Amino acid sequence: MKHFFNRIYILFSNLQNKIAFYPSVFAIFGFLIAFLLIYIENQGASRYLLEHIPMLVVDNGNTALSILSVCITGLISMMVFSFSMVMVLLNQAASNYSPRLLPGLISDKNHQVILGTYLATIIYCIFVAVSIQPEEGSYQTPGFSVLLGILFTVVCIAAFIYFIHNISQSIQINNILDRIYNQAKTRLNFLLKNQENEQQDFPDTDDWYNYHSEKSGYFQDLSSNNLLDICRENETQIEILPVKGIFILSGIPLFKSKKELDEETVNKILSNFNLARGEMVNTSYVLAFKQIAEVIVKAMSPGVNDPGTALNALDYLTELLALRMQKVDKQILKSDDQILVKMRSVSFDELLYQVMASIRTYCKHDIIIVQKLGMMFYYLESQKAINEKYYEALKTEAKNLISDAKSAMKNEADIKKIKAIEKQLNLEN
Repeated sequence: MKHFFNRIYILFSNLQNKIAFYPSVFAIFGFLIAFLLIYIENQGASRYLLEHIPMLVVDNGNTALSILSVCITGLISMMVFSFSMVMVLLNQAASNYSPRLLPGLISDKNHQVILGTYLATIIYCIFVAVSIQPEEGSYQTPGFSVLLGILFTVVCIAAFIYFIHNISQSIQINNILDRIYNQAKTRLNFLLKNQENEQQDFPDTDDWYNYHSEKSGYFQDLSSNNLLDICRENETQIEILPVKGIFILSGIPLFKSKKELDEETVNKILSNFNLARGEMVNTSYVLAFKQIAEVIVKAMSPGVNDPGTALNALDYLTELLALRMQKVDKQILKSDDQILVKMRSVSFDELLYQVMASIRTYCKHDIIIVQKLGMMFYYLESQKAINEKYYEALKTEAKNLISDAKSAMKNEADIKKIKAIEKQLNLEN
């Protein structure tokens, strides 16, 4: 039962990142509220209000239908415009910055909630309008339901104004970078808080039993507590083979077990892996480094030519690298002081190389960017690192940067600047 709920949780986590998730949920609520109000009307709610607060109740069927028709038409127009604005936002972000930013923008809950509010109100008004009988006589017009429809429409208008403000802010690159940085920082702080001493021993796994993935997708996350429970129940240890954020192909080795496991146990373990077709920063901080690096590269491309954006992105990249220097390269899961699960993670030197390789290729010709990168390395070398090898990786990448910059620049003034950076970083020998 516990593993069943874990699957439901993983499915729910994946659905939350879909742009249609919250609108669908709100639409269901709008449908249910409409039927609840129809039931309340049958209990005489409008008649009661008409007797005590008549100015708030519409007591004419044709007038009520006209009001609801205006609300429905206006809301549909606003919803279409809002969806169009979302598409423009996504297209502009993909064109000017990086297509890899789209999943984060699509999963913006503010946009989803606003669109869901429109949809819920439209469905509510439609079902209330259907329940109205324009004939006069003993029939009581559902004035209370119409009043709520008007109030919901006013709420939607306020949400629309906020939507315009929010979407104008969302497309600004500083806000995009700030969101990526905050998500990665939150994830890194969580890992730092829970990281274990890397010096603890873990057995050699060369002769352990291999088990393969049954489906493909990006390895986003896994349920640590469930894996520890399975290891304790079966008295075994597990090594997770792929790195979080990597795309896993069906049939490749996914994990190793010290003991041979039966099919049921293997399926339980596989159910705790969250494989999806999209990547999210809040589950894999490495993606934040990739996205920021791609923003820098795109900003320095001839088609965009925006060095100011590249400089801003380097500031965020510097802060994240300084935070990453406090994290160990290994990741383990323990229970009762016994290591049961070993997980692989991207090492600091590999992460730094992957980030700097593309930046060096596209930015080595710009002396301003090279100076900014030199300041980044100088700052990182003064930061506390949990492993002395991290400083060696910084030296190596700084040398690669200086070498590429020297080969790309011919102006004597630029070369002098490069030599000054080289001297500041103590790379002359």
